[in-house]
Amino acid sequence: MMPLSMVKKGEANIIRKVGGKEETRRFLENLGFVTGGKVTVISEMGGNMIVNVKDSRVAIGKDMANKIMVS
Repeated sequence: MMPLSMVKKGEANIIRKVGGKEETRRFLENLGFVTGGKVTVISEMGGNMIVNVKDSRVAIGKDMANKIMVS
């Protein structure tokens, strides 16, 4: 298991755990980051990432990406 921020571009991963405060977890879940869901990194610039999750593209910062554990 590793944080989403360490995933290489184009790699499909499964979300294993969403960490952080309750408020942060709820925010990420509303964006589609749910346990068992698929996530693919589209691009990464300066620590910020654009990812494909639940058939939509979402931009998240490095701090948020560190809270999402994938494998």
